[in-house]
Amino acid sequence: MREHKLALVGFGNVGQALARLLERKRETLARDFGISFKITGIATGRHGMAIDPDGLDVPAALALMKNGGSLKTLSAAPAPGSVMEFIQNCPADALFENSPVNVESGQPAVDHLKAALERGMHAITANKGPVVHAYKELTELAAAKQRRFLFESTVMDGAPIFSLFRGALPAAELRGFKGILNSCTNLLLGLMEEGRSFDEAVRYAQSIGIAETDPSADIDGWDASIKAAALITVMMGISFKPQQVDRQGIRVVTPQMIKEAQQAGERWKLVCTARRDGDKVMARVAPERIPPGSPLFSINGTSSYVQFEMDVLPGLGVVESDPSPETTAYGLLADWLNAVRDM
Repeated sequence: MREHKLALVGFGNVGQALARLLERKRETLARDFGISFKITGIATGRHGMAIDPDGLDVPAALALMKNGGSLKTLSAAPAPGSVMEFIQNCPADALFENSPVNVESGQPAVDHLKAALERGMHAITANKGPVVHAYKELTELAAAKQRRFLFESTVMDGAPIFSLFRGALPAAELRGFKGILNSCTNLLLGLMEEGRSFDEAVRYAQSIGIAETDPSADIDGWDASIKAAALITVMMGISFKPQQVDRQGIRVVTPQMIKEAQQAGERWKLVCTARRDGDKVMARVAPERIPPGSPLFSINGTSSYVQFEMDVLPGLGVVESDPSPETTAYGLLADWLNAVRDM
């Protein structure tokens, strides 16, 4: 049984959920995959960094995060001064990169993943930025190093979207897709249907951790746009940036518009669409009134849905119901297991 060494950049809700999931699956990994592991390094932006070649005390790390402590106290080596120094010095076979997304450039996550691959690690991320800004570069580097760059959790959390096309749908040509890819706005529009104002809905979503302190990335359509760009880049093979998406957020949807749609038996949803025409793609993110006959109509709360149109399958839909950091963590775990099996 080979022991794998794992490094984590980012130890927020998703990183902590991954650590807990790994521990919960320890016996399954040993029994079914012949895999053992230890987490040899964790790097955070606000709670310090720690490296221990013999394996960190993960329960202690989780407790420090909960209590606002510093991970430096767990480090068996001098604490690195930067994330890049952490990657260069942490002994690991795989890096899980979960730093905040940068819509404009994908940095610094792109450089983190590149450094990990250069050192011979598998590079796994839930960060959408590197997928849309450096997919070709990172994929080619991974191949040259005989490692994998994987990113299942970037769109619809743990739902197998990218791996579905990579494995189960060989030779299928993706012509277009339509769906609800941002769970926050779907929740907000549902709350407005219940009679809450836009501001009240945002405050509630913030109180339960669905909306950020600054919710503009969600409500202005940037999160949905970068997810659409990721699908286009990877599954259509056309490099596409979120800035190329025709984008409109949900600020324009008023309570009166919600009421009028309800009276007509319809609902407002923030809808992502993309259609390929030769070597060009037209993509759009905008609020739409959805009739009851559409599969998008019944997508409630924080759930997501996407329907793909292919040359061989005219309509294939995937639903993810009520995701959480745990489902995102599963996508990261699945990527790592697939990378190890592929090797």
